[in-house]
Amino acid sequence: MGKKTKKPGKGKEKTERKTAKAEEKKARRENKKVSVEDDIDAILMSIQKEEAKKKEVIVEENVPRPSPRSNCSMTINPLKEAELIFYGGEFYNGNKTFVYGDLYRYDVEKQDWKLISSPNSPPPRSAHQAVAWKNYLYIYGGEFTSPNQERFHHYKDFWMLDLKTNQWEQLNLKGCPSPRSGHRMVLYKHKIIVFGGFYDTLREVRLLFGSLSSIIFLEGFLNNFYEPYDNSVNYFARN
Repeated sequence: MGKKTKKPGKGKEKTERKTAKAEEKKARRENKKVSVEDDIDAILMSIQKEEAKKKEVIVEENVPRPSPRSNCSMTINPLKEAELIFYGGEFYNGNKTFVYGDLYRYDVEKQDWKLISSPNSPPPRSAHQAVAWKNYLYIYGGEFTSPNQERFHHYKDFWMLDLKTNQWEQLNLKGCPSPRSGHRMVLYKHKIIVFGGFYDTLREVRLLFGSLSSIIFLEGFLNNFYEPYDNSVNYFARN
């Protein structure tokens, strides 16, 4: 059998069509990437600039209760068992998502809310975890969602709030677990145990089913993170 002769220019036209289609997809991705609603880096940078303007701790007494939200944290104050420490969370109104970084203290007996504003506060987040030990509140991880829920930023930072002074401090420790939200964190004796969570990059979702980490607390000294067990991280690619 003789070879079929290709029509002049047919292969070139097909290549050009593929190239044009690829460029069109790339342009759509780029346009989506620069959308103001999606630019998490710009949003967080703007929040950081506003936070830098704070110079002192401000405590507002008898304020209204926090706005409706989910994935916040409420922790009993070890210095005052009738008080809860309320932090963060998110709210979706059917159109946009709002992520909070506000800190409240609630007196259960007096049914009184206090709103705390402090310099050097953590960035807004939801689905984080918090535990209290002695006169400190510890917060690890969580996520920030763009208003249209198109982009996610997962934190791996570790924060400490002094419950006596209402001052925040970021603890830069070695061996910190990977960025995550939706994890669990509990206090056991002088240790904090971190377990599980997930990490969403939009291209893939990592479910950290068996990821276990802990921080060892000694009297007056805080050790680094270590990973005693982490061998069942699951990856699910997005379509």
